[in-house]
Amino acid sequence: MPILSEAKLESKTEQLSIINQFSSSLLQITHLDELFEYVTSQVVSKLGFVDCVIYLSDPAGQFLDVVASMGVAHKDICHQVSQQKIPIAAGITGHVARTKQPFISGNVALEPMYIADARPALSELCVPLVYENTLLGVIDCEHPEADYFTQAHLQILSTVAHLLSAKIHQVRTLDHLKATVEQLHQAQQLETCLLKIANITYQSRNLEAFYDELYSIICSQLPAENCFIGLYDTQQDVLEIDYLIEAGVKCSAHQKVSKEQIKHTASYYIIKQQHPLLCDHQQFLTHIKKQNFKMVGRSPRSWLGVPFVVNDQYQGVVVLQSYDNDRAFSQHHKAILTYISRQLSMAIDRRLARQALEHRALHDDLTGLANRYLMLERIKHAILSLGRSQPERQHCLLYLDLDRFKSINDALGHDVGDHFLVAIVGLIKASIRKTDTFARLGGDEFAIFMENISDKQQVELALERITGAIAKPIQIDGHLLQASSSIGVAFTSSDSDSAITLLQQADAAMYEAKSAGRSQIRYFNNEMRKKLKQQADIENDLQNGIKNGEFELYYQPIFSLTQPRVVSFESLVRWHHPKNGLVTPDDFIPIAEQTGQIIELDLHLLELAAKQIAQWQDAGAGNICLTVNVSSRHFASLEFVDQIASLYRNYGLSQGALSLEITESGLIENLNLATKVINGLSPYGVKLYLDDFGTGYSALGYLHQLPIHVLKIDKSFISQLTDEENPLVDAILSLAKSLDLEVVAEGIETSQQFQLLSTKACQYGQGFLVSRPLKAAQAMAFLQTEQIKLATAPTLA
Repeated sequence: MPILSEAKLESKTEQLSIINQFSSSLLQITHLDELFEYVTSQVVSKLGFVDCVIYLSDPAGQFLDVVASMGVAHKDICHQVSQQKIPIAAGITGHVARTKQPFISGNVALEPMYIADARPALSELCVPLVYENTLLGVIDCEHPEADYFTQAHLQILSTVAHLLSAKIHQVRTLDHLKATVEQLHQAQQLETCLLKIANITYQSRNLEAFYDELYSIICSQLPAENCFIGLYDTQQDVLEIDYLIEAGVKCSAHQKVSKEQIKHTASYYIIKQQHPLLCDHQQFLTHIKKQNFKMVGRSPRSWLGVPFVVNDQYQGVVVLQSYDNDRAFSQHHKAILTYISRQLSMAIDRRLARQALEHRALHDDLTGLANRYLMLERIKHAILSLGRSQPERQHCLLYLDLDRFKSINDALGHDVGDHFLVAIVGLIKASIRKTDTFARLGGDEFAIFMENISDKQQVELALERITGAIAKPIQIDGHLLQASSSIGVAFTSSDSDSAITLLQQADAAMYEAKSAGRSQIRYFNNEMRKKLKQQADIENDLQNGIKNGEFELYYQPIFSLTQPRVVSFESLVRWHHPKNGLVTPDDFIPIAEQTGQIIELDLHLLELAAKQIAQWQDAGAGNICLTVNVSSRHFASLEFVDQIASLYRNYGLSQGALSLEITESGLIENLNLATKVINGLSPYGVKLYLDDFGTGYSALGYLHQLPIHVLKIDKSFISQLTDEENPLVDAILSLAKSLDLEVVAEGIETSQQFQLLSTKACQYGQGFLVSRPLKAAQAMAFLQTEQIKLATAPTLA
């Protein structure tokens, strides 16, 4: 075995020392850039290589990219590698990468694979970087001398490549592990964010609080010193900036910006594109140059915007801007904000849905105005503020009732009526202050609450504007309609006042205005206050009156006109008030209707009537029939059928013994349900009488849509009967005959009226000529003695 020369031995020892040092240093190196720099400058160069390039394979295995190089420059020329990226299919380096085998040549000019560099070489040594048969890259060394590289060079460079490959794999594995850990950490953070967003969606008191908490969540993930959240209303082409942060400071938001104002902004651009946009300063300027949007305000160093869809009406956008080069946004930031925006979309959608429900609970569906509850709440809050006001202030409530609206509804239909109401609301809204609360109280009744009124003249001017706004006829669905309103006015100036009391006072003033004729205005006064006090007393006493049995039925005969005999009685209520004596229905029925006490009162009176029928039947009076006046409210529930049926069963009433009367003025809103109620009573023979027929328009609609059995002609028509024919009475009788309805003429007070009606097709009558309302015992006596024949005998003689 040949002995190595002393020079070669020293060289070999030095190489081993370099390799050992390299192995030790690898333990401290944790970054690839640092590793490659160390290999070229501290290892390969010291091993005697004058030109070295380290290439790494791209993930797809298509190219070799230069990551480090070392070489000796000639004279003033700086050393550089001309080919920074080499296809893996080209050149000697590509050949080594493909075959994963080293290559050594003493004269590359003879090698067809050789690709000349800026400084052509003659000798080349190239070894692969391979770990567990996976190509990582190559180390390529060149030399200007021919036959320079030896097997010793190949051996030492292969050793370096082996150690380097293992370290590359180790660093990459560690980096991958760190990335995985970081991704897990980020995923946990995102999951925490999502839970927080879900929580604040349900727990935040309002949308403003929701945005505050949401912003803190965004800040935990992204640099968000400049942020805004906007909702774009696609139906109105308006962007509302719901939340705005500038330089870390919260600014006043809820600004509404028209499409014309925002159509050239980056935010509007991404809303329309529906794609996130991440830009550095130069990319932002490129978009401007392409006219995708224009510069608005300062030029950002980094810009990130993410659009999202909330629902069919709203599209949202969340935008972050950075004016600091050190705080630029990344693709990772874009992914996070996109993820958050999806949650933001769902959260806002839920919030808007909840707000819509809350709005519907506090507003009228048809007009969008505040409802009674919301108006009363605002009145309460305003009244409380009076105690703190300096100087003294007062508030005012206007109560409006549209004149003749019911006739428009009945004559032209509810659709026209609804359109008419909406149009009137628009006219009135344009004539009042934006700070006034405009409310629909129901039907054609409205209220306007005016806060902080300085004097009565301010109210008078408002009334002039309101009445002037609705004075001109308006076209509604091809109909020229004229509006007018009866208005009541009431004031409050003390924090001890009540919202309900103020409403009652304005309502009372409105009824006074309505009683005085159309288009009238009345201010609440002391006389009205006395009347309200009386009504309040009656309301309080009604309940006790029912419990204490203070109500009594009187009975007025309904008789046949052709063969004078009693066919039934109408039950008329009287109230034996413990303090006020006998109170007539006109004094308490309207109050019972307003307060809802009419339901309980009617049921009480129906029970009294059923009990009386049973007593008369037991006394041998035969199949006698009573009619009872009831509120139209009963026809809004099928429960009424069960209540009447129970009376028939409990008192053993014969079929048709108990029937019902409703007045034409008692509006039935749900005719379909009312029809079901009436038909539900038909097995018991219950007839429905339509009272006061001819005094309005609603009855004509009822005749076509409700199963009415009997018409009662209002006494105002009967009182006009003379020796001459009355065309209105004749028309009603003709209508009834065509509809196969029975007719009762009310208010017959003279023999002349009796005689005229008996010659027509009017079957029945009722009035003082025969009898006033009688107590139960008197009514039975009247029936048994057939006094009707005595009352009408002179006329028929």
